[in-house]
Amino acid sequence: MKHSTTHAIIALGSNLNNPHAQLKTAKQHISTLGRISAHSSLYRTTPVGGPAGQDDYLNAVLMLAPFEAFRDPTALLEALLSIELKQGRERRERWAARTLDLDVLAFGQQIMHTPALILPHPRMMERAFVLAPLCEIAPDWQHPQHKQTPCEALANLKPQGVTRTNLRW
Repeated sequence: MKHSTTHAIIALGSNLNNPHAQLKTAKQHISTLGRISAHSSLYRTTPVGGPAGQDDYLNAVLMLAPFEAFRDPTALLEALLSIELKQGRERRERWAARTLDLDVLAFGQQIMHTPALILPHPRMMERAFVLAPLCEIAPDWQHPQHKQTPCEALANLKPQGVTRTNLRW
């Protein structure tokens, strides 16, 4: 798949309040921000960091061609944060269990570093729960700084408890 400079890569995750339903609803909301050109399968993943005792997450990645109003990465992030709030996201503790987590992983090949947003996401190439679904939908995408594809980065990681599910969107 050829990736446009205007495509955003968005990560979705949830481990509270029916994660499957949370991700399906989030995808519907995200579709109001642009055209979803690809979405990964849903992956069951072991929590990384954060407090002990969390339930497993469901994670996925999608590619979005944002509508004009969301072609600025910061505007897109603000819209995603609004979706998180609509779905009950509370930010009390870093990496704690959550109803919904939406991250802009990359926006074309842009490199950006502001207080609100860093692109590409600074930890995306270290996280199997991001790389496995991204490798599924965009195996040829290349990180603009690391010059690695998601599949190459995933192959270099230790196993991290990521399993593709049969759950449907």
